Amino acid sequence: MEPLRCYRCGASLAALTLPLGRLEECPACSIQLHVCRMCRYYAPRLPKGCSEDDALEVRDKKSANFCDYFKPTPNAFTASELDAEQRARAELGALFGDAHTPASASDAAERRAEQRDEALERANSLFKK
Repeated sequence: MEPLRCYRCGASLAALTLPLGRLEECPACSIQLHVCRMCRYYAPRLPKGCSEDDALEVRDKKSANFCDYFKPTPNAFTASELDAEQRARAELGALFGDAHTPASASDAAERRAEQRDEALERANSLFKK
């Protein structure tokens, strides 16, 4: 049997004891693990998102829940989802000047200073008589 991996970051969960507690977190990314996304019955294409007919519907599939049918699956991690998330974060960072992007810190600081100056100029123009 494959070892469990975090559905979000792909880190190994072999060090954790089973069954996973309701508030158990991934040691690498601190995301909650007793969630629909980690369950073998998770089926996003079904109306309630679960292939277990008797399970109650859980609206937030990424938050810890009390589902009695929860069974963690080693297949929850999808590398393409992680790649897509990282790409999206990088694009947002580039767009908004996030310090975690490859742009230099001085460029980001200069951009923030320009934005601050523009905002101050707009505010001053609103209050001029």
